[in-house]
Amino acid sequence: MGTTKLKGEEEKKPEAKKVEKPKEVPKKKEVELKEIVRVIGADLDGSKPLRRALMKIKGINYTFCKAICNISGFDPDARLGSMAEADIKKLEEIIKNPAKFGVPSWLVNRRRDFDSGGDLHLSGSDIDVAKRFDVQKLIDMKSYRGIRHMLGLPTRGQRTRSSFRKGRSVGVVRKSVRILQDKGKEKKEEKK
Repeated sequence: MGTTKLKGEEEKKPEAKKVEKPKEVPKKKEVELKEIVRVIGADLDGSKPLRRALMKIKGINYTFCKAICNISGFDPDARLGSMAEADIKKLEEIIKNPAKFGVPSWLVNRRRDFDSGGDLHLSGSDIDVAKRFDVQKLIDMKSYRGIRHMLGLPTRGQRTRSSFRKGRSVGVVRKSVRILQDKGKEKKEEKK
């Protein structure tokens, strides 16, 4: 039926649990976000994620950027402006010499370089300089491609009847119009 309490027994109250205050965890140092970060001669937006910012450098595409992030161990979604100077130096070194860090040769943009014989990866203004020297080398050799470059014509076998028409002789003049133009020139010469 019911339970009876004896007078000698005290009611046992559940002990109040002592609530421990959590230790104050030191907050991570809030790294100041740099707005502009200079990497390999290019000013990049520091508010963008690493993978998006690095693609703004000439010569670095999405695949090469992914390889850089994997090799360096940096989070591709981390903001570029929050990275330390040492990390940025490491990125520059990987971009300048990717073969040293294990990037496969098919991923670099200048395989079997004519002068050095090795696989290089050019970025920034180095690409423009190398391209200019390559075209000049073809012109000096007087190869077919070099002559086409020199004349300002396409070098890869395109048809030129309707495309690449620039310079003095643009368009076709009908015979009747040409005769009228010639008569006009003769009249001017007679007046002089």
